[in-house]
Amino acid sequence: QPLHLALSYDEEIGCIGVRELLADLAHAEIKPQSVIVGEPTSMRVVIGHKGKQGYRSRVGGLSSHSAYAPQGVNAVEAAAEVIAYLKSMARRFRDRGPHDALFDVSHTTVHTGVVRGGTALNIVPKECSFDFEFRHLPGDDPDALFQEVKNFAEEKLLPEMQRVDPASGFEWEILSVMPGLDVAGESPPARLALGLTDFRDIGKVSYGTEAALFQQAGIPAVVCGPGSIGQAHKSNEYVSLDQLAQCEAFLR
Repeated sequence: QPLHLALSYDEEIGCIGVRELLADLAHAEIKPQSVIVGEPTSMRVVIGHKGKQGYRSRVGGLSSHSAYAPQGVNAVEAAAEVIAYLKSMARRFRDRGPHDALFDVSHTTVHTGVVRGGTALNIVPKECSFDFEFRHLPGDDPDALFQEVKNFAEEKLLPEMQRVDPASGFEWEILSVMPGLDVAGESPPARLALGLTDFRDIGKVSYGTEAALFQQAGIPAVVCGPGSIGQAHKSNEYVSLDQLAQCEAFLR
């Protein structure tokens, strides 16, 4: 049977390239039996990973002099209240689950990564934006999580804001969508990859990969590749020579 190597691009900004690749496969009526995605797993076979949905919220307020703060709508403070609510969700998942012990982080996580707002200390800020994400277990519904946040903002905060300025409010934008991966340990790609490695254990990881998009397209996929995610996304990123040797043996 033929073995194909698939090379994609812009994986880090939303798995852009693989989507075109999958469209080309569908157009050509080619459907691989199994896919092994070479993200860093220390050459262990990974049968699941979390999904991710990222969002940007833009908060519109009303400027005023800070000495007359009640006459304005503070967009930074409104954003901060939503961010605090996101943190409370993160604690809830940490403490109450659901949990999946096969994941290196066993629960859904909630994270705010970027905040922009304000111009000067003596001005009530008119605008603020913040970016946040859910990295969810495959069984969790990210749309329901987002709706919970949106309901908090628009039911708890918006009425008070609009009593001062009816034009104030929240806008929401989806930044990225990545489904979760959940493959049976006895699936063809898992059996194939396990037969090519020296490891017999399977696992799940918290970062996302292109494997979920292959699975979504009806092509069974697992993840197995050289290097550790612990060395990724930081200065002096590297893959050890020992890991490269294991990967070379795997490919041969």
